[in-house]
Amino acid sequence: MRHYLQSVFACALLLSLLSCASTRPESQAAIASAHPLATQAGIEILQQGGNAFDAAVAVSAVLAVVEPSSSGLGGGGFWLLHLEKQGRDVVIDGRERAPLAATRDMYLDAQGEVIPRASIDGPLSAGIPGEPAALAHLARHYGRLPLSQSLRPAIRYARAGFEIDEHYRRLAQFRLDALSADEGAASIFLKDYEVPALHERIVQADLARTLELIAQHGADGFYRGEVADKLVKAVREHGGIWSAQDLTDYRIIEREPLVTQYRDMRITSVLPPSSGGVAIAQMLHMLEDLDYQNLKGTPRLHALIEVMRRAYRDRAEFLGDSDYVDVPVKQLISKKHARNLLQDFDPQMATPSSELRSVFIDATRAADTTHFSIIDQYGNRVAATLSINYPFGSCFVATGTGVLLNDEMDDFSVRSGTPNAYGLVGAEANAIAPGKRMLSSMSPAFVETEHRVAALGTPGGSRIITMVLRAILDFYQGASAQHMVDLPRLHHQYLPDKVYYEPDALSADQLTELNAMHYELKQLDPGFGNMQVVIKDKTTGALDAASDARGAGESSVLSVTP
Repeated sequence: MRHYLQSVFACALLLSLLSCASTRPESQAAIASAHPLATQAGIEILQQGGNAFDAAVAVSAVLAVVEPSSSGLGGGGFWLLHLEKQGRDVVIDGRERAPLAATRDMYLDAQGEVIPRASIDGPLSAGIPGEPAALAHLARHYGRLPLSQSLRPAIRYARAGFEIDEHYRRLAQFRLDALSADEGAASIFLKDYEVPALHERIVQADLARTLELIAQHGADGFYRGEVADKLVKAVREHGGIWSAQDLTDYRIIEREPLVTQYRDMRITSVLPPSSGGVAIAQMLHMLEDLDYQNLKGTPRLHALIEVMRRAYRDRAEFLGDSDYVDVPVKQLISKKHARNLLQDFDPQMATPSSELRSVFIDATRAADTTHFSIIDQYGNRVAATLSINYPFGSCFVATGTGVLLNDEMDDFSVRSGTPNAYGLVGAEANAIAPGKRMLSSMSPAFVETEHRVAALGTPGGSRIITMVLRAILDFYQGASAQHMVDLPRLHHQYLPDKVYYEPDALSADQLTELNAMHYELKQLDPGFGNMQVVIKDKTTGALDAASDARGAGESSVLSVTP
């Protein structure tokens, strides 16, 4: 009888455990990225038991394959991570570095003039890539799955190919001359030296092989051995200055994020060599001083434009790689400094940029770059902004690697006061130096209130910071993810002294009133930026995600068993 009862209890316990397992509650996870295949790759990894950081590896690698105009193994970026269990935030700095043979005036001629396009086209414009090292670092230190597993989707798409869309065709047309100038790039990304037809398939067998070597050997699969040898050989044969030491010396840097407060909202972003976190903190402090939340109509727009102007002026003078120059971050993000910046603010009139001390510039095109946001079933978060700088980077592919190199050297101040490809100027803080990381505008961010938290970011060159600022302010007002990505864009960057705006960003009356305040206004075609947002309701756990309709991305909310 005793044995019988023991058997009954054992069976009951087993059934209970099985029942609990079968009814185990599922939690939501969400991904928003700039390409449907990248989002699907992230979902695939989450469903295989991976966390947000494994998914970040998969999404980053697939974007490197299917969105070559924006990011890749030949580029770099910033991965902002939140580790829910530890309550910790960290920045993975995978920004590119200047080659060790780089010199301050390497893009100037004998007369001291900037050599046209020398810092934009070809391998001389390429910094040492950071993305492969970042992916290996993410998998090793934060992921649950092997790097080889998280890279499988990217290898699959590189080998089998992907169909191009109109976004690809538009950017390939923009860089057609530079792509055509390199046989390696033309053979992969063009068709008979012309932009491929819509839905043409791009196959990258050499890139698949490079990804396989990284899957097998981690970062060493890229920075040492077969791939490294081919990269250095190709770069040097075509006028570049890379060395084997440049690659073996590359290291990921883990940095503390910059945390600031706007009223009762907490904002977590990145420190130099990204300028985003500092500029956003400055603008929010100034807006708080101006009582932005209680302003309406044109006075509200006026306040927004003037804080943009002042933050970008500080960016031009003070910001650079803090491992090489003294960046006075604490002073720049202080509320006292914000008040000082507003001393010449006129509530009735625009402040001419020429009166803020000078630096010079003109440009209107935004960088391509890419961004994705992830919140997983465990509460971990990733906001990552990645780039190869100009669309299709340097338009140079190292023979036998499939790796399209960046042209991030243009993000240095090639000559003090001379604008880069995106109209940004800089001073000595961002001058070229061997091994130095170039200043960036990439601004991945977490935003948190009592009831909600969001991961967000966008590409957009010099306009990234102002797009993220406006999305943060929109989030504070309780906006949905969709509303945040749809918000019409408005931008000022100190120089040129112009307000850039999308259609529908300003009403006819506001345009008239801003003109009367002596603003120079320039309407741009819709489509700058490509924001990706994921929001979590902290009370219910429900997720909300959206991809910018200006791009071809995809967002997804799914149920995953933790």
